[in-house]
Amino acid sequence: MSSIVRSLMFGTILLALGPRSAVAGMPTVTLSDIARMRAQTISFFLVGFLVCALGIQWVWNSLRADFSRLPRLSYGKAVGVVVLWGLLFLLVLTMISGARELMTPGAWRQEGYTFKLPDATKPPIPEQESTRRQSLERLRGALWTYARGHEGQFPADATDPAIPEPFWQVPDPSGMRYVYHGGQVADRGATPLALEPDLFGNGRLVLLTSGEIRWMNAQETQENVEARNP
Repeated sequence: MSSIVRSLMFGTILLALGPRSAVAGMPTVTLSDIARMRAQTISFFLVGFLVCALGIQWVWNSLRADFSRLPRLSYGKAVGVVVLWGLLFLLVLTMISGARELMTPGAWRQEGYTFKLPDATKPPIPEQESTRRQSLERLRGALWTYARGHEGQFPADATDPAIPEPFWQVPDPSGMRYVYHGGQVADRGATPLALEPDLFGNGRLVLLTSGEIRWMNAQETQENVEARNP
C-alpha cells in the first residue's frame, strides 16, 4: 500500500513539474520580478536548511558508534534542532544590531531592507539620480519610437521583442526591470507608463504617457496607479 502511495505522489510531482503548453486564449499566471527573486531566495535557503538538518542527523548518529548512550536522532528532530539554533542566532544578531546602533547612533543608513555604512567610493546622490533619469529617458525614446510606428500605441507588455531587454533594466546590479503599464496611447493624458521598482528607498522616477519623467514618493505613485486602475 505504501508503495502505491509513493508512486502516486511521485507521479503527481512529475505531472506538476513537467512542461505544459498553454491553449490559445488560456490565461497564464506569472510572477513579477520582485516576487520571482524572493521565491528564488526562499527556495535556496529552504534547501540549505533541509540539507543542514540532514548533515546534523548524520553527524549525531555517527557519534553513537563511540557514545552508545546517545539517543538516535530522527530527521524531524534534526530539523527542530536547526530551527532552535536559527532562532538563537537570530536573537544574537538582533542584540549585536541593537548594540551597534547604540554605539554609533545615526551612522548606519537604510538602503532597501538592509542597513549600510556610507561608502566613500559611492557616487553622490545627484549623480545617481542623473544615471537613473538617463536610463528612463532611453526607455522613453524606445517607447515613443515604437508608438510612432504603431499609430500611437505603446507595447501591450514589456516582453515585446521590438524593444531590446537592456532598455527595460534598471541601472542597478540587481538587474531588475522597470514596472510597465502597457496598452496605453502616447501623448494622451499623464498616467504612469513605466516606473522604477521599489528598490532605491528614496522615491521613484515615473515615466508618464505625456512623455514627462516625474519624481514621485510612494504615496503619489500608489495614488496614480490606483487612479489608472480604479
